[in-house]
Amino acid sequence: MHTTGEAGADRRAAGEAASGGDSDRATLAATDMFVAHRNLLFTVAYEMLGSGADADDVLQETWLRWVGVDAAHIDDPRAYLVRITTRQALNRLRSVKRRREAYVGSWLPEPLLTSPDIAADVELAESVSMGLMVVLETLSPTERAVFVLREAFGLAYDEIAAAVEKSTAAVYQIAHRARRHVEARRPRRTVTAREAQAVVDAFRRALETRDLQGLLDVLAPEVVAINDGGGIRQATPRPVIGADTVARFAVRGLARHDVALTVEPTVINGSPALALHVDGKLDGVLAVRVEDTRITGLYFVRNPHKLTHVVAENPLTLR
Repeated sequence: MHTTGEAGADRRAAGEAASGGDSDRATLAATDMFVAHRNLLFTVAYEMLGSGADADDVLQETWLRWVGVDAAHIDDPRAYLVRITTRQALNRLRSVKRRREAYVGSWLPEPLLTSPDIAADVELAESVSMGLMVVLETLSPTERAVFVLREAFGLAYDEIAAAVEKSTAAVYQIAHRARRHVEARRPRRTVTAREAQAVVDAFRRALETRDLQGLLDVLAPEVVAINDGGGIRQATPRPVIGADTVARFAVRGLARHDVALTVEPTVINGSPALALHVDGKLDGVLAVRVEDTRITGLYFVRNPHKLTHVVAENPLTLR
C-alpha cells in the first residue's frame, strides 16, 4: 500500500513523464517543420552571405531559436523561420563585412555545386548566379536582405519589414534603391541554359587546347576575370579586364605550368561552369557569366576553404 507521500511522488513522476512526452513530440514537430523549409532557409542565408559555410552556421542558430519557440502561437511557421534566418544572417553579414575588408586579393562568393534542375528555373538560377552574387556584395547588409527577400522570394513588404525590423515605408524605399543599383549592373539579356552551355563548351575546348583565337571568339570585348585564391593559392590581386588581355593571360598561365590539366563541365550556382583539375586534384571552379552568346564575366575560385560544397557528393537543390 502506498503512503500519502508515495502517492504524491507517483503523481509527480507520472506528470513529469507526460510533460516529457509532450516536450519530445513538440521537438519532433519543430524538427519536421524546420526540415521541410531547410532548403528555402539555406538559400535565403546563402544569397545574403555568399558563403555556404556561413549559411550552415546561420541555419544552426535558426534551429536553436526555433526549438525554443511555442509553435502553438505561430500562425505562419514558414514566415517565422524566414524572419529568424534573416535576422541571424544580417548579424553575421555585418561582422563578415569587416572581415572581408582584410581579405587577401579579390573576394568571390563561395561556389555551390547545384542540381541541373536549378538551371531550368531561370528565376532561381539567376538569383544565385555568381554574377549577381558579386553585385550583391556592393549593397549594404540591410539593402541586400531586402533585395533578396523581395526579388528572389517575393515576400510582401510588411513581411520583410518584420524580418529586418524596419517600417514598411522604409523597406519600400530600400527595395527601390537596391533594385535600381542591381539593375544597373546585372546582365543586359539573360540567355537560356542551352545557350549558356554552348558558350561554356566552346570556351572549355579553347582552354584545353590553348587556342588563343578560340578564346577571343567567345569572350566579350569588355570581359572581366576575377580570381580568388584567398592568400592560399596564387591568384591575380585585381580583376583582369578585356578579351585580349584575359585570353593571353589564360594561355600564358597554362603554358607556364607543366601540369596535367583536366577541365570538366559542371553546374555551379545554377549555371554551366567548369571544374579545373590539376594532376587529378580539384584546383578551382570557374563560374561563367554569359550575355548575348559572349562571356562577360569569369569568376575563378581557387581558395580551398571555399570549395567544400563543390566536392560534396550530392549537389544542392536549393529552395
